Amino acid sequence: MNELLEIEKIKRMKHKYFRVLDTNQWEVMTECFTEDAISSYDSGKYSFEGRDNIIGFLSGAMGHDNILTLHQGHHPEIDIIDESHAKGIWYLQDIVISIENNTTLRGAGFYTDEYVKEDGQWKHKSIGYDRTYEEVEQRSDNVQITNNMFTRNR
Repeated sequence: MNELLEIEKIKRMKHKYFRVLDTNQWEVMTECFTEDAISSYDSGKYSFEGRDNIIGFLSGAMGHDNILTLHQGHHPEIDIIDESHAKGIWYLQDIVISIENNTTLRGAGFYTDEYVKEDGQWKHKSIGYDRTYEEVEQRSDNVQITNNMFTRNR
């Protein structure tokens, strides 16, 4: 087994997770989780069992035209345990803009994940993050959203 190649495959899956999260591609998101995955977002504040429950939470919280998000994972520390198990720590940086509430949330934290290889594909078996900080700011009337991928073709 080429550990560096497997680590790169895990990175690509995690990057896909962030991309489909921010673009509301919930069907594609199913490819990132095992069916029995568990989550513990925001220091356990949002914990769910099962892929469908995790994706249901994410789509319910962020799958709206008036919520714009940016999620980035940096500085991955990935350890291959064996041919089908791995674990990782990622530095999270996120921004959530609520057009309806006219607020911007900015935060950071650390994801701690467990991965399993199913049918040749790495997936999240366990996912969650602990916050290092979170701040919410009321947006100024001087700040305008000038482009929104979810409403641009209306």
